[in-house]
Amino acid sequence: MTKFMVLYRSVSSARDQLANATPDQATAGMEAWMAWAGKAGDAIVDLGAPLEGAAQIGAGSPAVGQAQITGYSILQAESADALTSLLDAHPHLQMPGSSIDVLEFLPTPGA
Repeated sequence: MTKFMVLYRSVSSARDQLANATPDQATAGMEAWMAWAGKAGDAIVDLGAPLEGAAQIGAGSPAVGQAQITGYSILQAESADALTSLLDAHPHLQMPGSSIDVLEFLPTPGA
């Protein structure tokens, strides 16, 4: 099995999303995530958490208007294609302007 870092991107920050959700919206959102997690089963290594940018180190800067990373998960699958299929119906993709980045963990040289 190969592990993958899954980054959830949104046009509004996770903090804003959490602050602006009604209790019913928050409950519905969590239920959708848990339903997806139930289907994903053993593919989930770490369901993850919402993220908020705290600092940026270095000279680079994100492109203007670029969606920000608002959460992560660590998943495993036999291949990137298998993982992509698993993410097709992910509830994060129901939010306007959202996307998912999938990054494969590679072996660390010399480790």
